[in-house]
Amino acid sequence: MSTIAVVGGGIVGLATARVLARRGEQVVLLEKESALAQHQTGRNSGVVHAGLYYPPGSLKARMAVAGAQSMYAYARAKGIAYDNCGKLVVACDESELPGLDRLAERAEANGVPARLLDPAAAREIEPYVRCVRALHVETTGIIDYPAVCRALADDIGAQGGEIRLGVGVASAESTPHGVEVHTTTGETLRADALVACAGLYADRVALACGLEPDARIVPFRGEYFELAPEKNYLVRNLIYPVPDPRFPFLGVHLTRMVHGGIHAGPNAVLALRREGYTWRDVDVAELRESLAWPGLWALAKRNIVPGAREVVRSLSKRQFAASLSRLVPGIEAADLRPAAAGVRAQALRRDGSMVEDFLVQTQGRQVHVLIAPSPAATAALEIADHLADSVEQGLRHT
Repeated sequence: MSTIAVVGGGIVGLATARVLARRGEQVVLLEKESALAQHQTGRNSGVVHAGLYYPPGSLKARMAVAGAQSMYAYARAKGIAYDNCGKLVVACDESELPGLDRLAERAEANGVPARLLDPAAAREIEPYVRCVRALHVETTGIIDYPAVCRALADDIGAQGGEIRLGVGVASAESTPHGVEVHTTTGETLRADALVACAGLYADRVALACGLEPDARIVPFRGEYFELAPEKNYLVRNLIYPVPDPRFPFLGVHLTRMVHGGIHAGPNAVLALRREGYTWRDVDVAELRESLAWPGLWALAKRNIVPGAREVVRSLSKRQFAASLSRLVPGIEAADLRPAAAGVRAQALRRDGSMVEDFLVQTQGRQVHVLIAPSPAATAALEIADHLADSVEQGLRHT
């Protein structure tokens, strides 16, 4: 039995710790917050993604398609609320049809059940939607991800693993026999291997552990609203726009939440701190770090128009509502209630190119998840197997 230190109490860290514990390893999971799933895992749309958007053959595509099914199976086994309800991606005008057709082709290439619909057929699924054509994606769903995390934590404990809350990583170094982890509480944990799933601080943790990350994390805040209850009838399940190919996000959408209510969003604006959920959340040092990274300026230069539109939509509820009313007429600014925002960790290379796939970097007996963006929650159980294999391979060969 080896001792494995797992850094990060989001869904990927928990799932990885669970797999390692089930394989007979002694697991110690370190989470800097006082509770689990406080950031990306607990602040998202709660969607189980089908694998529609991702390049065929990519880790994202393969793990999302498999992950949707394994996540549904896990939820059934644990009694966790979920609904494999499907979603519509809608082209609101003729200019969006080529993008919708490309999504349909990608769905077929990835083995995702999906079919193109005319407006009448689309309205049989979502009666109030406006479109010239739609793509119905059958295996998309909604789920309670925080409940998944609680179940994963219970599994870790049942296998003899340990979860330490309020304990972060200050630094770590490889030794001839493993890894020494120095915590923010002054402890030194001696482990045979380390796997870091540090989310918004993934690059910083990697640097503190002696690695040179291939990319840097830049945080983008995604703001949400909740639809007024009297307007919930406008949305049955999930309605998404065709993504703007000039901008690396999916666009604001409408999502039924598994415990009730309709969420609208998210947009995407630069966060002023890595875990900054409002315009008032500012960390000067972290903001300076983001602004000093050449990749951010290169990305901004290529996306001036859509980027400016996102800022306007962040500052104007009327503009936010206008984006939603393209999908479902009748939604107005007065119908939107503020909801908790999230922050997405986006990995950028120096040239401004975005790391589109999951990025894992290994060094000796250390395995670092440098970026695991959406659909990481969907694919968490598949990612966990992949990371556990990498950890055990490192143990065998070093």
